[in-house]
Amino acid sequence: MKSILTLIRARNLVMIALSQALVQACLLSPGVQWAKVLNSDFLLLVLSTVCIAAAGYIINDYYDVKIDAINKPDRLLIGRRIRRRRAMFAHLILSALGVLAGLYLALPVGLINLGAVLLLWGYSARLKKMLLVGNIVIALLSASMLLVVAVYDDTLNKITMGYALFALLISLIREIIKDIEDMKGDASFDCRTLPIVAGLRGAKLVLYPLIAIFQVFVLVVIFHPASRLLFDVYMAALVLLPSVWLLLKLVRADRKRDFTFLSNLNKLIMLTGILSMLLL
Repeated sequence: MKSILTLIRARNLVMIALSQALVQACLLSPGVQWAKVLNSDFLLLVLSTVCIAAAGYIINDYYDVKIDAINKPDRLLIGRRIRRRRAMFAHLILSALGVLAGLYLALPVGLINLGAVLLLWGYSARLKKMLLVGNIVIALLSASMLLVVAVYDDTLNKITMGYALFALLISLIREIIKDIEDMKGDASFDCRTLPIVAGLRGAKLVLYPLIAIFQVFVLVVIFHPASRLLFDVYMAALVLLPSVWLLLKLVRADRKRDFTFLSNLNKLIMLTGILSMLLL
């Protein structure tokens, strides 16, 4: 059971479900309306997203067996604890469930889910090995995870778009950091990720302006005249300042464990940013 939960990144799936619940309860209607989260159709929407995300993690590990044997030998599951054929079967079943559930809810939701399945397959098979393409795909999928809730609710507003942009930026930064972390294994299998093509220094020179853009975005949100003081203090203390720390640590980072730390810090910033919805 532990191997399966690790394979599908259970913690990440919980974060996805939490993110969608907060969008539904906090962003798409005045006040906080938790009753909307308990709606059966919305729960089906969350389940469809979680199924597709879990399928994405499985297919990614399926294609990365040889690379993970170098980058993450202690976390290698497919081919060691879980048979490759069973992993592929689970991927197909979860993907189908996600798309069918989306189509049941609404055609646009089903099409978004189908697009996510195809992009995740393409990412795992080929796109992740291409310069920045895989990074951008994952960033767009992170944003779509929030936007699909607005599509389902037929209520797309500026606040939801803002959080989607937040998810896109922070995910793009994290994906590049993860590529630096996995340079050794990726280079052994002819991947063309940013740190392999441009080197560690070149990858950092791309990350610096991306982090700066993210910080400017957070500052714009903080100084928006419609935002509340408590929200502004929260964003400054738990999103902006950690991003400054991320930048400072990035400047001196040069070892795998340094980038593992930065990846985890990035994930924490993503979580605190998402939780800020509760203060709107």
